[in-house]
Amino acid sequence: MSDKKTALVISAHSADFVWRAGGAIALHQEKGYEVTVVCLSYGERGESAKLWKQEGMTLEKVKTERRKEAENAAGALGVNDIRFFDVGDYPLDLGRETQDRMVDVIREVQPKFMMSHSKWDPYNTDHMETTQFALQCRMIAQAWGHNPGQKVLGAPQLYLFEPHQTEQMEWKPSVFLDITDVWEKKWAAIQCMQGQEHLWNFYKNVAENRGNHFRRNSGGQAGGRAAKYAEGFQTIFPRTVDELE
Repeated sequence: MSDKKTALVISAHSADFVWRAGGAIALHQEKGYEVTVVCLSYGERGESAKLWKQEGMTLEKVKTERRKEAENAAGALGVNDIRFFDVGDYPLDLGRETQDRMVDVIREVQPKFMMSHSKWDPYNTDHMETTQFALQCRMIAQAWGHNPGQKVLGAPQLYLFEPHQTEQMEWKPSVFLDITDVWEKKWAAIQCMQGQEHLWNFYKNVAENRGNHFRRNSGGQAGGRAAKYAEGFQTIFPRTVDELE
């Protein structure tokens, strides 16, 4: 059994992993994890309005710019392994070929935990399709009869990161992660996303609000840990523990 600590983030578009899990990524990289980020698309059609407003813009130019932004953001977070599937967006093409490709990555990485989007997102169906896709690929990666000879997957937790309009997405956090120590890395990564500058301060505010929730839940008004920034996640599977806290 390998002692290598790994994690896998499956991001619908090339900026999603930054807004929603950049702190978790940077923190775990610092803790010795090797975090792999898979961007299924660049968000070139549906999430690049600022770029499309420029004269003479083309689809390939948008893809090139979005890839550059994501690579720079990954560097700011300390990630060495970022992969781009380029399956198109609005909608994503998550057919059998993409599925098999993703299962191969999951089995290669053997993540201790995985991350993806909320289960429901009527504003952007690419997001919730990605989560269903992640769950399906996780299941296939556990199947001994799929590509026999490959190392099968264990049972990593799937953490669902916070969607943009939380109350509309039926997303309820069960975990708050203190990202104060790596906030500057996340903020640097956020600022790499020049094509969506309108979201920078929104996600700073989210991190500050979740920092407040971390403080309240770690001791309330009487001695909670002084977390300034945090990220929230919803877990899919039960945790297995030897002691309750």
